[in-house]
Amino acid sequence: MTARDDLKERICREIDDEEILDLFQRAIRTPSVTGQEAVFGQLLNWEMRDIGLDQVEMFDFAPGRPNVWGMLSGSGAGRRLMFAGHTDTVDVAGWGDRWRGTTREDPFSAVVEDGEVWGRGSADVKAGIVGSLYALRVIKRAGVKLQGDVLVAFVGDEESGIPGSGRSAGMKAIVRKIASGEIPRPDFVVYTEPTTLDIYPAQMGFLIADVLVTGTSAYFGLPWHGIDALKGAHKLLTRLFAYSDEIWARAHHPLLGRAFNLVTAIQGGGYIAVPDTCTLSMIRKILPGETVEDARDELEGRIRLAAMNEGLRVEIAYPAGRDSAFGGRPAEVSADLDPVRCLEGAIREVTGKRDLIAGAPFWSEISFFVHELGVPAVYCGAGDILNCHTFNERVGVRELVDSVKAFALTIADYCGAE
Repeated sequence: MTARDDLKERICREIDDEEILDLFQRAIRTPSVTGQEAVFGQLLNWEMRDIGLDQVEMFDFAPGRPNVWGMLSGSGAGRRLMFAGHTDTVDVAGWGDRWRGTTREDPFSAVVEDGEVWGRGSADVKAGIVGSLYALRVIKRAGVKLQGDVLVAFVGDEESGIPGSGRSAGMKAIVRKIASGEIPRPDFVVYTEPTTLDIYPAQMGFLIADVLVTGTSAYFGLPWHGIDALKGAHKLLTRLFAYSDEIWARAHHPLLGRAFNLVTAIQGGGYIAVPDTCTLSMIRKILPGETVEDARDELEGRIRLAAMNEGLRVEIAYPAGRDSAFGGRPAEVSADLDPVRCLEGAIREVTGKRDLIAGAPFWSEISFFVHELGVPAVYCGAGDILNCHTFNERVGVRELVDSVKAFALTIADYCGAE
């Protein structure tokens, strides 16, 4: 038996499936809808201290809204790895009605059915948080002496949908602490969004635009005295659909596919008169190589030109600023980087999966590490993004346990075991 085989055997021997499930169910049963992350943050704080991490800190990034981070220190001779994730979840409105009279009626019950754990936040991203934390417990129990440090950082305010929140305030606070040296700078970050244990080294960028189209109202019997905002918005929509087709044909990313501009809402009219206002909402997918600001300028130019041609006025707002004032930046790191290959090797060893490299069909917070700190980062975690934000959110117990094994082996391989 090689030293590596012995290390793997020691790690796997310390994995207790029932204990992992218990921690996972406790995490789901601790509601943490955006803005209400405090109790779950305290649970993570206690768990880190119980594991025996060398440093643990919980601090508020906004009143009553904590981040929590910790570190298992190595000897200083190896590389520093970080696991990150968000503590907040989307709302549960409608969940109880959807599953009324069943074992799934309570969105925080963490009921197990057919080997899967159900509940809000199970996949997004409490499975990833539990997988990374329990991996540290396994490393400690197995007596593995690391050369490099392992950091964990769990933040609030990632999810959108709650007014006044969803601006990545928690991640921005962590990044400031890393930049100032209050938190050690990692060499590689695994952000534990649900990927079914695939690895996403690239993510799309986005901007959301809300457009208020204003014309001139007039009595319905004399419509030629007005400027019809609905009619103008219809012509604007035609131009926006053509614009989406144009950028779709412009470029193709091997992991992320094509860009587009999706109109998501339209609302206007309501009186027996020429309608003078109409609102449009849209989201623009942005590929690596293009900036959010360039996409904003291009989209805004098309909108303003079309409105001017129809005699309309427009006001454009960008309500979803993240690491840009107008949206979220795309990010990409090479899949050939050594830490990516290290993580890939561990997952293959545990699961037998082969084609692991893919692109994130979502935006989350690795761009803060890539752009603000110059630290390579990827997404990887248990759970399937397809059931996130839905009434079907759930994670397989087997996949969760596999994530623990893969993360523990990644820690040992990447940070180095003495």
